[in-house]
Parts: sequence; structure tokens; C-alpha cells
Amino acid sequence: MRTSTSGRVGQYAALLAYLVFLAFPFLWLVSTAFKSARELGSLHPTWIPRDPTLDNFRQAFDEQPLLRAAGNSLLAALAAALIAVLIATPLAYVMARHRTRLAKAATGWVVVSQAFPLVLVIIPLFLVLKNLRLINSLVGLVMVYVVWALPFALWMLVGYVRAVPTELEEAAAVDGAGRLRILVSVTAPLLAPGIVATALFAFITAWNEFFFALVLLKTADKQTLPVVLTHFIGAEGVADLGPLAAAAFLATLPSLLLFAIIQRRITGGMLAGAVKS
Repeated sequence: MRTSTSGRVGQYAALLAYLVFLAFPFLWLVSTAFKSARELGSLHPTWIPRDPTLDNFRQAFDEQPLLRAAGNSLLAALAAALIAVLIATPLAYVMARHRTRLAKAATGWVVVSQAFPLVLVIIPLFLVLKNLRLINSLVGLVMVYVVWALPFALWMLVGYVRAVPTELEEAAAVDGAGRLRILVSVTAPLLAPGIVATALFAFITAWNEFFFALVLLKTADKQTLPVVLTHFIGAEGVADLGPLAAAAFLATLPSLLLFAIIQRRITGGMLAGAVKS
């Protein structure tokens, strides 16, 4: 009994330490965003600002077009998540229901493709988009985000499809429903938690993406929020810490709000994807 209690206390202690480790950067970011310039230069930093101020937020909006950049990021992320899910859902259904050698090879390729570094693919992507005249275009950026998100979306959705009992589809087929009708009317509603979770991760990946946006977008009016955040760092590498922290804090809010709003659906989707038939 004592051993069991000690083990449980150790687990909770490890979990608490992990949560503190994860929360520390965000809490320090929030604290920095509300500190005055004088307090930011202090040799004795504190967790809680002594004299909280909104000057960093005002300065951030005055120095950089954050609203326009946020709009570009939102448009690109929403479009990429929606298109990736629309493409991945029927493909995942085929890969999950028809376990042929080709499907297994495709699944293996999906997993292997996630190991490719961004630097390896950026030059071919740049040349392709240049030939299509989509450099410095949000349309081209969305295409890149969709291609980059598809392997992960497929990998997630295949697990969710396999968790749906085939007996339900067989019953619908007996009633005369075709493959498309079964996918839309029977399977898709049961996949809703998984689809929501996959779309959310695709959205957050596109929202936070920096490297592709930096290389493919040239003019200021097309740049996304992660790229604009780098403008708070001067030519000599000195960061305007207060406005940078304020802008970064605002950039994290959409992800936090999405997780808070659809947390139950995410949990349900993950549990569904964890079951293999």
C-alpha cells in the first residue's frame, strides 16, 4: 500500500514538473508583455510586473501591421486546414478499408515523409511555384501548407476510420447505399471528432509556420504573422523585447481559444484514433 501511494505521489510530482516546464515560457511571455521598458531593463526580473502597462501592445501595433499579417495568417491557415481535411478524409477511408500492399506502402511513405527537413524541399517547391507564377502569393502558400499537412492528416484519419465498425457500413450497403453515400451519411458523422482534431492541428501548423512564409512571400502586404514578428528584431540582432512579447502573446491567442472551445471534440477524436480494429 505504501509503495502504491509513493508511486502515485511520484507520478503526480512528475506530471506537475512537466506542466510547469510547459507553462513557463508562456507565463514568462505574458509577464514580459505587460512590463514597462524600465522594468524590462532591470537586473532583477520579477514574475509579476510591478507597474503593469499596455504600452507594449500600443507600440507593437504602431510599429508593425499586425492586423493585416494576422488576417493573412488566418486566411492561409483556414484554407489549408479545410482543403487538407477534404482531401485526406476520402483518401484515409480508402487506405483504412482496403488494406492492400499499395495502401501499406502509401502509409509507410506518409510516415517517412514527415522526416524530410524543410530545407530539402524548399528549393523544388520554390521552382515549381515560380513556374506557376505563385511566388509572393497566398494561394501558393496555401498549396504548400496543404501538401505539407496532408501526410499528417492522413496518418491521423486512417486511425479514426479504422475505429469505425465496418458492420455499420455493411448494414448501409445492404439498404442500398453506395460508397459515397456511406462515406457521407454513415462514416463522416462518426469521424467528426477526428476530423475536427485533424483540422485543428492542420490549422495550428499553418498558423505557426515561419520558414515557407519567409521564403515564398516577398512584399509586406502578403507576409504572415510569424514573419512580421521577426521585424521586432533589429539589424544587429537586438530585440525590441516589450513589443515583441506583446505581439507574440496576441499571436498565441487563436490557438489557445480554439483548444479551449473544442477541447472535448479533440479528446474524443484522439481516443477514437487510438482504437485499432
